[in-house]
Amino acid sequence: MSGIRRTGTRAALSTLPLVIGLLGTAAAPAGATPHHPGTSLTCRGKGVDPDALIRQKTETVIHAPLHTIWKLQTDVERWPSWQSPVETAKRLDHGPLRKGSVFRWTTPAPATPTTPATTLEITSTVEQLKHHSCIRWTGPAIGDGLRIDRGVHVWNFTKVAGGVRVSTEETHRGAQVESNVPLAEEILRRGLEQWLSDLKAAAEARAHGRTY
Repeated sequence: MSGIRRTGTRAALSTLPLVIGLLGTAAAPAGATPHHPGTSLTCRGKGVDPDALIRQKTETVIHAPLHTIWKLQTDVERWPSWQSPVETAKRLDHGPLRKGSVFRWTTPAPATPTTPATTLEITSTVEQLKHHSCIRWTGPAIGDGLRIDRGVHVWNFTKVAGGVRVSTEETHRGAQVESNVPLAEEILRRGLEQWLSDLKAAAEARAHGRTY
């Protein structure tokens, strides 16, 4: 799923792979285009949760080869090396990321008016994947005093002039986050933008031969 910093600013709650969604604090990456309704993203015909109250969608253009971006995104256990909000990430299976793959990762979630600061443990299952094209994963995010029952996170990768347009959409369900939908959506928006910002920085650094 979709789903979520090693310092105080690493408060992105991605959740659910859900995300990294849920608690980021960074500004949108250059060129990012936040949007909410409209046509939902899909991967092999499956999209986000159509009945979820909490949803966000955004995209950006990354000036790097598709294979570089794809490698960063699917090499889950190396996420902490370039994603500031991810503290740990572990594959629960082996080999290339594929349908049925499961991974567990953690990210800090800051306190809100209704929930305490905590560390979220997110268990994500890849439901659909098309090489160099799209990924969809789902899963819960659970912390001390905070729970997201189900997150659905979809990623699309499309070649465009000068690079790749990376689009992402995520939904969350659960009584706690649904108690304040505007806040949950704002947190999710910031988390998705943080993820795209980190992915863009890492991919473009590699493309230009800089160590990241």
